[in-house]
Amino acid sequence: MGLLGIVSLALLLVQFLLIARAVLDWSVALAGPAMPGSIRSRVSHGVFVVTEPILAPVRRLVPPLRAGGVSIDLAFIIVFIAITILRSLI
Repeated sequence: MGLLGIVSLALLLVQFLLIARAVLDWSVALAGPAMPGSIRSRVSHGVFVVTEPILAPVRRLVPPLRAGGVSIDLAFIIVFIAITILRSLI
């Protein structure tokens, strides 16, 4: 596996972590916050720690879109699409 293969694999891992973050964020919306110390809480924290440094700079440029009481994180969508495009170019 060459350098491009490793980069593609790393980008794929980031995509999986972004999907996990979306699922975990929705689990909070549907089931409520996780109990401190629970597995869901620890996994959520780990995924947040890894994905937030990637999303935060984009979020500063493109703030979440407010639609009534709902907020759509455009940074998530932009980063996910950018990674998809990068992986297709590799």
